[in-house]
Amino acid sequence: MPRAVVRAVQKVSATRAFARAAPHAVPALDRAVHRLTRGKVLLSGLMLPGVVLTSTGARSGRTRRTPLACVPEGEGRSWLLVGSNFGRPGHPAWTHNLLAHPDAAIDVKGRTIAVTAALLTGEEREAAWRAAVALWPPYTTYQARVDREIRVFRLTSRAQAR
Repeated sequence: MPRAVVRAVQKVSATRAFARAAPHAVPALDRAVHRLTRGKVLLSGLMLPGVVLTSTGARSGRTRRTPLACVPEGEGRSWLLVGSNFGRPGHPAWTHNLLAHPDAAIDVKGRTIAVTAALLTGEEREAAWRAAVALWPPYTTYQARVDREIRVFRLTSRAQAR
């Protein structure tokens, strides 16, 4: 995608209007495209890498599928997920789910990978945050907009952990 388009989308995505509309529109569009392409494409993936997280609901115990941007690490062995919630006040539900049930799965380009999630803290979180901001600068705007520290998780392939 042309750099000018990416920069324009980044500017728009940092606005409060986008933060109000995006949590409803972006996941719905991503889920539809993901389903139509049999798991090979995420619409938001045209802008940045993405996965569909399959987790267990913290309270309900039900399976939850959430399209998310990610920062791939280690040649497909781990991924960073940022709980920005588009700069809205509360932590997104998927972060609560991973805290309660860290074993999950992600769909990446048509493959399903079993993962374990770890909430990052301290220096590890700071390094991951810098990597995420390098990929998607609007994260800094999202963090400035909220009082909470945005959660950052590292998902590690369970096959690699053996």
